[in-house]
Amino acid sequence: MRTPSLDAVRGFRRPVYLVALGQLVNLFGSGLVYPFATVHFHLEVGISLGVVGFGLLLNNVATAVGTAVGGFAADRVGRKPVMVTSMALSTVTLAAYAAATDGAGFVAVATAAGLTLGLFPPASQAMIADLTEGSERDRAFALLKVANNAGFGLGFVVGGVLYSVAQLAVFVADGLTCGVVAVLLWATLPRVRRGGDAGSEAGANAKSSLASALADWRRAVTRPRIVFLAVLNVGFAVMYAQMQATVPVVATETLGLTSAELGTLYVLNPLVIVTLQLPLVAAIGNWRRTRGLVASAGFWAAAMLAVWVVALGPLVGVSIPVVVGVGLVGTFLVLRTLGEILHSPLVSSLASDISPEAERGSGLSLVEIAKRLGFGIGAALGGAFFDFGIGHLLWPTLALGCIGLAVGVLALERRVTPAENGAAGATATAD
Repeated sequence: MRTPSLDAVRGFRRPVYLVALGQLVNLFGSGLVYPFATVHFHLEVGISLGVVGFGLLLNNVATAVGTAVGGFAADRVGRKPVMVTSMALSTVTLAAYAAATDGAGFVAVATAAGLTLGLFPPASQAMIADLTEGSERDRAFALLKVANNAGFGLGFVVGGVLYSVAQLAVFVADGLTCGVVAVLLWATLPRVRRGGDAGSEAGANAKSSLASALADWRRAVTRPRIVFLAVLNVGFAVMYAQMQATVPVVATETLGLTSAELGTLYVLNPLVIVTLQLPLVAAIGNWRRTRGLVASAGFWAAAMLAVWVVALGPLVGVSIPVVVGVGLVGTFLVLRTLGEILHSPLVSSLASDISPEAERGSGLSLVEIAKRLGFGIGAALGGAFFDFGIGHLLWPTLALGCIGLAVGVLALERRVTPAENGAAGATATAD
């Protein structure tokens, strides 16, 4: 008997599975170093936390720049060349972390690594969108999400063992995984370029001058609907950021959890994603994508209210039992992960469909950059609430923000066609 969970991963074209495999291997490499990078460069190499933080800031800025370049290049020269180039260059930049012995070296490597890795997401997402349509596209992006989390989680486990044996080996291994992915994609993927390569007018009239190319890119990233979606994605990313930026503060200061206990609790996030990502997205295959995003905002709002209950305890003089507090933080993690499960594939699919095919990479890059901007805003916003002694007000504020996101998504729904919104059997109209 066929099970729904297995049905959710069946029926894709071969390149979809290859991209998913490539991302699993790539994120396995990221997982190898993620828990140890800051600790290594601060405690072992002796770089100040301020310099490490500055390097990580430049890494994020460079990643955003790389994402913009990657989306543009994916539309101009093709998805496969950009993906392979990103992984080939990242083989060098990530392995170079092992050679960073001072602050200047760390900052330089972090910046270069952000730039080379940033090229990959818009090209890979555009290729998935080129090879799928409708609810199949939603499932394909969900498959990438599962591959990412499975690889990242496995990397955590292996990285812990490897770092205890040979510290620098985790950085070299991270680079080598990118080399493996570059070879895999170069040898197995078909060349999938923008819609113009299939004979569209855009491809037939493509201009070679830099000025014309930049004009094409500017037009692609300023279309009102993709800008509207990018702004909404900033808001969703603000919610994402709290899991790393502020919830740990509540869990440790209010409940007294240790970092090890908090880390164990946070395993709920990848566990729920790997378990429910594919079946849940398959179950809403007939929904409008915007309605799935509204449900996502609802899950985020409920998650914020769960943390609010924990934060209110000391303020009103109520001692919340640790078991109850842990249960509420666990509830936050499950609810926000359900919101993430719906948000991630649906926003990518929607961005793919409201962007003209010849501009799909650029449109996806704008939405990805918006997410990174939201991460930064979310961390800064949460920190400001706590610094001003009003941390307990952060959570209802964010819950109200989620309601605003839902209203915004419904406003966007009126500006997209049923086909662009994932409605089964609908026919798309011109942008």
